[in-house]
Amino acid sequence: MRYPRPARGLAVASVAALAAASFGLSASAAATDEPASTPVPIVTPDGETFSYVVNARHANPGSTYAVERAVRAARGVVVQSWPQIGVVVAHSANGSFRDDVVSGHGRWSVDSVGATRTATPYEGTPEAVAGPGVQRAPSLRSEAAGGAAVDAATDEEFTAMVEEDPRESEQWDMSLIQADAAHEITDGSPGVVVGILDSGIEADHPDLAGQVSADLSVNCTDAGRPDTSAEGWWPTTSSHGTHVAGTVAAARNGTGIVGVAPGVTMASVKVVNDQGYIFPEYAICGFMWAGLKGMDVTNNSYYVDPFMYWCEDQPDQYAAKEAVRRAVDFSTRRGVVHAAAAGNAATDLSTNTSDSSSPNDSEPIDRVINSGCEDIPAELDGVVTVSSIDAEANLSPFSNRGLGEIDVAAPGSRVLSTVTGHGYALYSGTSMASPHVAGVLALMRSEHPDWSPRRMEWQIRAQADDHECGPVSRGPECVGSPEENSFYGDGIADALEAVIHH
Repeated sequence: MRYPRPARGLAVASVAALAAASFGLSASAAATDEPASTPVPIVTPDGETFSYVVNARHANPGSTYAVERAVRAARGVVVQSWPQIGVVVAHSANGSFRDDVVSGHGRWSVDSVGATRTATPYEGTPEAVAGPGVQRAPSLRSEAAGGAAVDAATDEEFTAMVEEDPRESEQWDMSLIQADAAHEITDGSPGVVVGILDSGIEADHPDLAGQVSADLSVNCTDAGRPDTSAEGWWPTTSSHGTHVAGTVAAARNGTGIVGVAPGVTMASVKVVNDQGYIFPEYAICGFMWAGLKGMDVTNNSYYVDPFMYWCEDQPDQYAAKEAVRRAVDFSTRRGVVHAAAAGNAATDLSTNTSDSSSPNDSEPIDRVINSGCEDIPAELDGVVTVSSIDAEANLSPFSNRGLGEIDVAAPGSRVLSTVTGHGYALYSGTSMASPHVAGVLALMRSEHPDWSPRRMEWQIRAQADDHECGPVSRGPECVGSPEENSFYGDGIADALEAVIHH
């Protein structure tokens, strides 16, 4: 995102200052002129194993190891440690774990601690769940290189299996963003890597065979620990990641379809578990892996569960949001640029003040949300946020929108792409729009390997085709000018401009 988040007519209440005193919330979360967001108490009974993130005050190995000691002193088990960002993932069956961490001997090293979900999915002791020993991320030196369901509540999801013959003539989406014209110049470089943070990729699909790097792929759904086994990062219950991958980089091989950047390499970064959840520790692992492995682009067609909006003035939510934010920032500093789906609730992200869908892992409640409550990763800094349009370039009725929230628009209604079982299908959602932009960014990086993520974010907006406010069949009306508005952001992503612009 390029702008500070516009206030929704609310701001974060002074109650946040109280939370900040005990849980280390940032001062920016404690404005004084708005009511607080609705609390969502997370009850952690003794004997039930919950997952937590614990953030160090300082992102360095020494502070992180001090946090690890604080976790153990509070009767927790360290599951995964990321000293590069000062984040520790822990499990504990101690009902007072959060209080014990911030009041124990290691309290001076702890910034914040929070449960990553509201209902425990774990059975057995923390030690049994966590497995043997602490897992630590590889060092920077050694690794340096040169929702409920995913994207929950799509407005419509069409499935139409088709025969395995060339389907480029049906890819209206590629023509709309001028990917077909861009391909006359380049298909992208195989040295450019796009991490597909999703449900896994069927790597032997006829249109994806040879497109996915097994060496760079990983499964992050094992409690947020990197698992590089081949069976880990393949899809198990969902075609979503395979569909996204086809849009990004399906091969030009005379079979099926062609992706936006068919010449680039992809990595399957599995962050969606078999129940369809993307919990914070999974997303943290995914972004860290992308940064450590030197990827160029990530696609993020999801929001982090169990909250559609993570609020700065709620201690548990703040801690998890802060940990994800640190992981995004780390990977961005390492040269990765991120594309993310805006979401499918037909909501104006800049003005919305309520949420009735969260938490989605237990019993949702009606919540008041404020300007410190954000859809992550879509609304985090350093992320290109994408709305969805149809074949007539009108905003898809399900797409989220928002002035200053949407960066660019891309096709997301009835998009043809690859699915598991070596098939093809039409899917709809901002999940389908975001990978178009990830593909454009991959083409841009192929032509401009020295451009920073910040410059790429700026360029993809500057090169987008301006589009005036259009009709709306659902949700808030469009506001703004043709140059920048709540439906299209800076315009429709343009693949041709990405490869010819210097």
